Amino acid sequence: MATTWIKAIHRGGGIASTFADRTGYVKDVEKTDGGELVDSYECQPITAQSEFLFSKRLYEQKTGRDQGKNDVIAYHVRMSFKPGEVTAEKALELGYELALRWTKGRHQFLVAAHTNTNNPHVHIIYNSVNLDCDGKFQDFKRSAIALRKVSDRVCLEHGLSVIENPGLSKGYNRAEYLGESKPPAVRERLTDLIDSIIPGCNDFNAFLAALQTQGVTIKRGKQLSFKLPDAKRFVRQDTLGDDYSPEAILERISGKRVVPPKRKAAAPLSPKPNLLIDIQAKLQQGYGDGFAHWARLVNLKEATKTLIFLQERGLADYDLLTQRIDAASGGYNSSSGRIKQIESRQKEIAEFQKHIGAYGKTKDILAKYNMLKSMKPPLLSGIMKTATPAEKFYEENQSAIMMCRDVKKYFDCNGYGKNKKLPTINSLKQEYAILDAEKRKLYSGYKAAREEMIALQMAKQNVDIILGEPRHTEKSRRHEASR
Repeated sequence: MATTWIKAIHRGGGIASTFADRTGYVKDVEKTDGGELVDSYECQPITAQSEFLFSKRLYEQKTGRDQGKNDVIAYHVRMSFKPGEVTAEKALELGYELALRWTKGRHQFLVAAHTNTNNPHVHIIYNSVNLDCDGKFQDFKRSAIALRKVSDRVCLEHGLSVIENPGLSKGYNRAEYLGESKPPAVRERLTDLIDSIIPGCNDFNAFLAALQTQGVTIKRGKQLSFKLPDAKRFVRQDTLGDDYSPEAILERISGKRVVPPKRKAAAPLSPKPNLLIDIQAKLQQGYGDGFAHWARLVNLKEATKTLIFLQERGLADYDLLTQRIDAASGGYNSSSGRIKQIESRQKEIAEFQKHIGAYGKTKDILAKYNMLKSMKPPLLSGIMKTATPAEKFYEENQSAIMMCRDVKKYFDCNGYGKNKKLPTINSLKQEYAILDAEKRKLYSGYKAAREEMIALQMAKQNVDIILGEPRHTEKSRRHEASR
């Protein structure tokens, strides 16, 4: 089981400090067993920093692009494993495989396994510039989630477990991952202390005195502020919640207000099913017994989710489930088709607006040129072989004249010839706004229909696996009997 995160290394942040200090490849060789637990791809570990920077200079020469101090030189990935699950050598192997898959073999990278903590972990630094030095790695939104999926795939293929239902957060909490308790926040510690002190107090002054005996510093002003002995800042009393205002504390001391003890609610079981794992197929592919044990536990949980999901929707009958899938698919396809129609028409409107704007800017120039062409050229210009006024005007306004001609061809192709009046910009804007409002309305239903369709299809596939073979509806059975 591994956790991963990814971070960009900017030129302004100093690539040298990243290689030496953050990953320890250069300075802390003891972390990598004297440098033995280091591997690389298309570069040498000892010169990787210089090679990365050199490829960046080649990229700038080829493309002419330079983002200055904000430019990303490399990316830093950390892959951390559960204590006791893999050796440092195995961690290095898995880190190398993850880096190769993530970069698709198009970027130089450096991998080092560290042994200075209880949990084996690897650091990966890969070059933002590709091997051809003509492009860069395009980071994208939620890339950390995509990286986690690749990491999970690598772990599963090596018979390791993966984290089930990881939380959507900025980063995985290392203390929670290692089984360590996360230290409570200052406000939480302060409210816990207040809760423990109140039962032994008979008035507000006694309450304040009890806080001070615990090392809490009290600052008086418009609002009371408290600071724990090891805290850096004061915490105002009015930010602690309704049960910790001066009035509420007096009511709690007198017994008029009773605050129940804090208790963290258990996370509800998600009713949305996920696909069951075909354990036999995976074992035939070479997965180990550890994977099979983990997959059986996952399947048991997902089978329960599937049952709850079907019960909540009243889908105890298999044929009814199939009908509901067909209905959900029909609604999704209908919304999807209409959204595509709207987007196509909006594209046409935007293109039409652009051509109308260009026509408005150039039509007078084309009209003047046509007028000059129709005029008889001066006799002297023919004798002296000089350019006519029309020719001179064309040379000075060639791009505008050609643009206007192209725009007129566009209008003719779209049915707006001499006898049909062009729509106004305002009418096109109104039509675009109406379509946009319809599309936004459809999108909400479209997303819900898609999620429902996928959930139903997953539930049906899970039912087929649980029952041992695919079930057939009455409609399909009649079809097979007639063949």
